[in-house]
Amino acid sequence: MPRRDPKSTRREPLTRERVLRAAVELADERGLGELSMRKLGQRLGVEAMSLYNHVANKDDLLDGIVEVALAEIELPPASVHWKEAIRQTAVSSYRAFLRHRWACSQLMRGTRVSPRQMQWMEDVLRTFRQAGFSADLTHHAYHALDSHITGFTLWQVNMPFETREELVDLAEGFLSELPADRFPYVVEHAYQHLEPSSPDGKTEFEFGLDLILDGLERLRDEE
Repeated sequence: MPRRDPKSTRREPLTRERVLRAAVELADERGLGELSMRKLGQRLGVEAMSLYNHVANKDDLLDGIVEVALAEIELPPASVHWKEAIRQTAVSSYRAFLRHRWACSQLMRGTRVSPRQMQWMEDVLRTFRQAGFSADLTHHAYHALDSHITGFTLWQVNMPFETREELVDLAEGFLSELPADRFPYVVEHAYQHLEPSSPDGKTEFEFGLDLILDGLERLRDEE
């Protein structure tokens, strides 16, 4: 009978990266409110106290998982036109925040700017400045971009549905109680939510993003 290699039965060592990855998975599956040291320890097969060798406390854990989510965001590439660079990083941010529906809210609650967030800010600001935007217009451009990413994401993740099927059920119930003769345009708008995606493939997020970028380009050219 072949002897079992003792290395194969050893538990995977606990590291900060492994703890944070498990915490991200738990938050994605159950929501941030369900993330606790006890439940995280259970997922990893260790006692909760073992986690404190890798994270200082709950706040450190939350900061760490936000950093994991931010690491998935593509920074604006320097090799393309500024509008495409900003568009790419904005869409990447939006998609990362949708994958981790807790991340945007937690980022807003944070008490410090994470290294990854600081790098994103620097690269976005540099992209605008090197594209010929004045310091003043860059200031406004950054906040227009950041507020669109943050605001649209928070609006979407706090909707009372997550799937198209849930949206359809909600809309049908809403429409059944709405007097169409009194609110014809609301009814029209509600039905548009049930239509297939835009034929050009743009999401509502991208539609608003492109309006912002086109407007910023005009303002830059007028300076």
